[in-house]
Amino acid sequence: MDGARVLVVEDDLTLGGGLRQALAAQGYQAAWAQTGAEALALANDPHDLVLLDLKLPDMDGVQLCRRLRAAQPWLLIVMLTARREEIDVIVGLDAGADDYLTKPFRLAELLARIRAHTRRLESAAPAGRLVVGDLELDRAAHRAWLAGRELDLRPKEFDLLALLMTEAGRAVARERIMAEVWDEHWFGSTKTLDMHIVALRRKLGEQPERPGRITTLRGVGYRLEQP
Repeated sequence: MDGARVLVVEDDLTLGGGLRQALAAQGYQAAWAQTGAEALALANDPHDLVLLDLKLPDMDGVQLCRRLRAAQPWLLIVMLTARREEIDVIVGLDAGADDYLTKPFRLAELLARIRAHTRRLESAAPAGRLVVGDLELDRAAHRAWLAGRELDLRPKEFDLLALLMTEAGRAVARERIMAEVWDEHWFGSTKTLDMHIVALRRKLGEQPERPGRITTLRGVGYRLEQP
């Protein structure tokens, strides 16, 4: 997506300035905020993607993520975090982030992730309605329901559920999920997929003590079970 609007939220002067400069060199419209307050002010203008540092001087990045997600449901949010603990990543994804990168990261990988996400904006899923048992999903309206109750799904969770529902009862390989939900040129860690599966399972009401709707196929991928 030529000229995609990217907001960098990073308080480190060297990293923030470097990211804005690198993004501008790639043809993106890049803005830079050094605090949560600045980010919220800049977010009054529409953006396509936010690079969000979780550690800010005036506001917790997870809190800011929730506020950005509430204000702009379609916004793509990529967390930049120095926290390596898995629980921190899960909390960030639960707050509304679509992806994450752990510092230090390579600029080439970050740019590839941005290209992957912005390409997905250009190739929206075709319209259609899917029904699997008490699960219902409307691609055109971008809405999903479980037993008549509407689900609050982030963009990647919605796309992931749509793919699994399309192939209900059949195994879907990790490589295919990454290609169709993220991007065909994706490279690097696929752990973001596992995190989104965890979040999606929780929203579908799965309980640890009983079999769930989504089955993990070790070494293969995932399968949404038919009722």
